[in-house]
Amino acid sequence: MGPTDFAKHISDFISKYLPNENGASLNTITAYRDTFVLLLSFIEKHRKVKLEKLTLDYITKETIVAFLDWIQSERKCSNSTRNLRLAAIHSFYRYLQYQHLDNLYECQRILSIRSKKTAKDSIKYLSVEGIRLLLQQPDTTTRKGRRNLALLALMYDTGARVQEIIDLTPSMLRLDKPATIKIIGKGNKARLVPMLDAQTVHLKNYLKEYELDSPSAKLYPLFSNSKKEKLTRAGINYIIQKYVGMARKENKLMIPLKITCHSFRHTKAMHLLQAGVNLVYIRDILGHVSVQTTEIYARADSKQKRIALEKAYEDVNPGEKAVWLNNENLISWLKRF
Repeated sequence: MGPTDFAKHISDFISKYLPNENGASLNTITAYRDTFVLLLSFIEKHRKVKLEKLTLDYITKETIVAFLDWIQSERKCSNSTRNLRLAAIHSFYRYLQYQHLDNLYECQRILSIRSKKTAKDSIKYLSVEGIRLLLQQPDTTTRKGRRNLALLALMYDTGARVQEIIDLTPSMLRLDKPATIKIIGKGNKARLVPMLDAQTVHLKNYLKEYELDSPSAKLYPLFSNSKKEKLTRAGINYIIQKYVGMARKENKLMIPLKITCHSFRHTKAMHLLQAGVNLVYIRDILGHVSVQTTEIYARADSKQKRIALEKAYEDVNPGEKAVWLNNENLISWLKRF
């Protein structure tokens, strides 16, 4: 018995379409693969269908909805996780509708499944004083402490995603003036981020100490563990939480409760915005496709809004007093109005 149509199309989607035509990152491909592993597991265990006999005709809108309900009820997934799984499935069926016209109707039914609404958390970011306190925590008398300071400072200075930091190599740095760093972002898109001299001090010292400034080390991981392997997300998060805990002991008001790897990116974006940097430049530094994504920082920055409102009030109404203040009291003024 040969492979089914489902096996062929899902194989082509994961191994050919996503990396070659779509330009998806390894993280995206892995997340999509994991979604379909879960879906196949659900079909095999709960729908009693042998995978070697599974065809496209079997997977209907009702099957997908049942799967999404299952991951929420049995696996306790949140709405946002459910939406991520659904996004992966939608991506496959958008691809499939051009590959398998006989299945077009069911593709469109599955694509009609809606995402669930999720509560949007407020953006967690550090003040300038907060990030300064956090960067004071690594013990720079130790080799590992100096590495961690270089890592955290670079995460803040570049506003890079954690995977982008993990994938850096010394060859992507240009530290002679004008200093720049090449970052490979989502969809394998590269961007050059300028760096000021003050930002490169820890990095230059780190490269020299760890012998990463030699030609033979150009393609080594920029930040590695004791086994000379790339740091992982969990490894970087462990480092961050260590220093977040130390900083909170010094001043818990400066350090929000939930600080993650992504908080460094949010922090850089907010500080650039507060310094008056144009949203277009912030978009390019962060590697957003659209400035609309970057605008979320402008909407979230209540400090900037308050300052803008205060300036507008001072400019438009200098020294103006409410009319009723010249009367005996507000109630009598309202009665006469």
